[in-house]
Amino acid sequence: MITIIPATGETLESWARLRASLWPETSEATHKSELEDYFRNSSARSSAFLARTDTGLVVGFAEAGLRTDYVNGCTTSPVVFLEGIYVLEPYRRQDIARRLCEAVALWGKSLGCMEFASDAPLENNASRSFHAAMGFIETEQVVFFKRCL
Repeated sequence: MITIIPATGETLESWARLRASLWPETSEATHKSELEDYFRNSSARSSAFLARTDTGLVVGFAEAGLRTDYVNGCTTSPVVFLEGIYVLEPYRRQDIARRLCEAVALWGKSLGCMEFASDAPLENNASRSFHAAMGFIETEQVVFFKRCL
């Protein structure tokens, strides 16, 4: 049985490990430090939810933020924005990611949001398929440019 819970300081180590799996370019120690800062500077502008088994194993997470700046494809403000979501491989395809997204959506609704947004790189077909399965619709495709000065 999987329960969706708000992230707490007690779940910090497990959450940091999962973040390091999703974003391996950042060390687990750095993720842990970022999460310690998250709890020290906690505000109503961000939230995180974890998926936990009945044995206490944390097997997934979703992080969200409240955005008031322009969010591509959205017409309202604020917008709840899915910053990251991850479920351990053996627990995928069990509706855990959907339940994590629903927890984020409910959090956003409770803060007056009317839209739920996210993003994914153009080449990340797995993420794009996931978003479609969660009910997101693609609104734009963007290529960013830069010029060194």
